Amino acid sequence: MSLLPTADGDTQRPSRRTEETPDARWKSILASSGAQDTTNRKNMALLIQLRWTAVIGQVVTVIVVHGWLGIALPLGPMAAVIAALVALNLASLAWIRTRTDVNNRELLLALMFDVAALTAQLYLSGGATNPFTSLYLLQITLGAVLLDARSTWSIVALTGASFAALAVFYRPLDVPRQGLADPFSLHVVGMFIGFLLNAVLLVVFVTRINRNLRERDAHLAALRQHAAEENHIVRMGLLASGAAHELGTPLASMSVILSDWRRMPALTSDQEVAEDLREMEASLQRCKAIVTGILVSAGEARGEGSSATTVNTFLAELAEEWRTARSVTTFTFTNAFGADLAIVSDAALKQVVFNVLDNALDASPAWMALTAEHRADVLVLRISDRGPGFSSEMLAQLGKPYHSSKGRPGGGLGLFLVVNVVRKLGGQVTAQNRAHGGAEVTLTLPLAMLAIGGEHAK
Repeated sequence: MSLLPTADGDTQRPSRRTEETPDARWKSILASSGAQDTTNRKNMALLIQLRWTAVIGQVVTVIVVHGWLGIALPLGPMAAVIAALVALNLASLAWIRTRTDVNNRELLLALMFDVAALTAQLYLSGGATNPFTSLYLLQITLGAVLLDARSTWSIVALTGASFAALAVFYRPLDVPRQGLADPFSLHVVGMFIGFLLNAVLLVVFVTRINRNLRERDAHLAALRQHAAEENHIVRMGLLASGAAHELGTPLASMSVILSDWRRMPALTSDQEVAEDLREMEASLQRCKAIVTGILVSAGEARGEGSSATTVNTFLAELAEEWRTARSVTTFTFTNAFGADLAIVSDAALKQVVFNVLDNALDASPAWMALTAEHRADVLVLRISDRGPGFSSEMLAQLGKPYHSSKGRPGGGLGLFLVVNVVRKLGGQVTAQNRAHGGAEVTLTLPLAMLAIGGEHAK
């Protein structure tokens, strides 16, 4: 294991932290997201709604067939099946309220119960001769949409076996020969009603299921994009850390040379040269502090080394530090936060604001402003300038790496890092062009994430 130099020329042991590969990071994000389970839970809720529809449909059918058409039905057993469906639905409602995830097996069991209930009702009302056997296709279609391939074929096998059994084992219907229509006409009408039920239920429920699946796919696509961006940030962090190590030795050498020059009378006797040497030494010390900060941050988990402060103190120190470091006199800071709150001072958050202020300074050296406000439970920071503003393409691609109006290599990484750090804090970054010229970037940060003892400090 090699020892790496710090900015002061000392050595530092590299971190033993094991970096995740992009694939491992993506898999861990998927595992923690619960996107699939959330979608299955929504689909289970749709199956419960469909079962209520089946209960109502069966009650109406029994009333019409037995009471209006005069076809004798075994009301007791059929009512027992309907009661079992109601009990199953009530139990499913209570169960799903306590669950945050639903797996493929549980969806399969729900569909199997529905097939069993349909088979029982068909057995009591004519078996395979009942025109409502076409409702088996609804169960198969739902299985094909909701389940994996193996489970779908299980539904196909179950419905096929049920249909075959109903051709042999069933309770025949005693259809009267006189009345509104002959048996064949009644069968055709039943087939038509079954067709309409299948069509309507398929359109309604499959459309809702597909909407759930599209929402899941969109969520997974966003997670994949976030994982790619995080991997990009990791690579940038490794490059920055490596560059900081490499810069340590030449910065230390330059510090020694400047110290020697300051002891040379030939140089210090000239007032202008002495002043230049002092400025060079101050700049060199600042570079060393920045490099040392990079090395320290690279070896620390977020929140380590942070100190307790308050919102107003943090903002005042931040504004003063940025104004002093950039030597600007056209910077306006307005603190409208109000009553102070205790938070954890975070170097990453400070650097986020610095990045946005630096962009504002590049675009509008004549004037830039930072305004802090307290809205509900969030800290709102608005950075404004009077520059040329954002192009429509920049606004559409806000926070994407290498999208910048500056036209230089590496442009756009500042806002990319800003968006990702703020997102990690549970906040949001928005940008817009001001009505009277210039641009405005707004950072919205939940105070709960910044509070002492909150998620921020973990």
